[in-house]
Amino acid sequence: MRPAFAVGLVFAGCCSNVIFLELLARKHPGCGNIVTFAQFLFIAVEGFLFEADLGRKPPAIPIRYYVIMVTMFFTVSVVNNYALNLNIAMPLHMIFRSGSLIANMILGIIILKKRYSIFKYTSIALVSVGIFICTFMSAKQVTSQSNLSENDGFQAFVWWLLGIAALTFALLMSARMGIFQETLYKQFGKHSKEALFYNHALPLPGFIFLASDIYDHAVLFNKSELYEMPVIGLTMPIMWFYLLMNVITQYVCIRGVFILTTECASLTVTLVVTLRKFVSLIFSILYFQNPFTLWHWLGTLFVFIGTLMYTEVWSNLGTTKSQPQKDDKKN
Repeated sequence: MRPAFAVGLVFAGCCSNVIFLELLARKHPGCGNIVTFAQFLFIAVEGFLFEADLGRKPPAIPIRYYVIMVTMFFTVSVVNNYALNLNIAMPLHMIFRSGSLIANMILGIIILKKRYSIFKYTSIALVSVGIFICTFMSAKQVTSQSNLSENDGFQAFVWWLLGIAALTFALLMSARMGIFQETLYKQFGKHSKEALFYNHALPLPGFIFLASDIYDHAVLFNKSELYEMPVIGLTMPIMWFYLLMNVITQYVCIRGVFILTTECASLTVTLVVTLRKFVSLIFSILYFQNPFTLWHWLGTLFVFIGTLMYTEVWSNLGTTKSQPQKDDKKN
């Protein structure tokens, strides 16, 4: 019952979160910093109350290690959200971030000296080809926008290239953070809820450097049209409503993933998260009518098949099915 509830939280939270994030980005493309700040603040306050016990509970992992992890996490979060300001469409944003396996493998080979099977190299090649197809087709769409002059079209393409560079940097930084977390958990044990709190609380002072941009967008949000919230009847500017719902759904999604990691095998978590990304992508395309060609679908298919191959879903499922049969024979 609890795993089923967690899966429901992941799908409901993450798919809704994508919708509210895109509503925010479409109205104000430069609002990435205020969105990131709101998400960090909400999760930090919740963690301070319920995980850190108002600061009375000492951390299991020394703070100095969290400072390193937080620096990477803060950078990844800000850069990922800021990429939406750089002419990156939400579907491409989601597909590109699904390429984390590539970055993990590259850094795993370089830093941890890992070696992988041909099957895993093939799966990574599929993911790479899929991302390349989607990126290449999106580049063609950016350069061929008919409502832009040649000058504006070139400028839009340059901004788009910067967005791709930002996503690539965030992908590699996220993989490096994953390796760092892996080594920490081996040394001190897994403390995912504690890590969630410190990863969101410690970076809050860093938002001082983004205060001007956050304030400017808060003013813009105040000027948006009024919206009456259903059931409670409270009236507020619609952009603040979108931000509130984005923060709540982000929290619901994170909590769902946390419950899944404690209740299910890692294979199940990977399957649920991968499927969630695919459903979120479909939501974004259909709800907002984002341009998505047959080539984009082909690239997306490559990405998700490659991801499932990497996790060895089919062989693991086969093992799971054959296990009860072996047990029956023994009995």
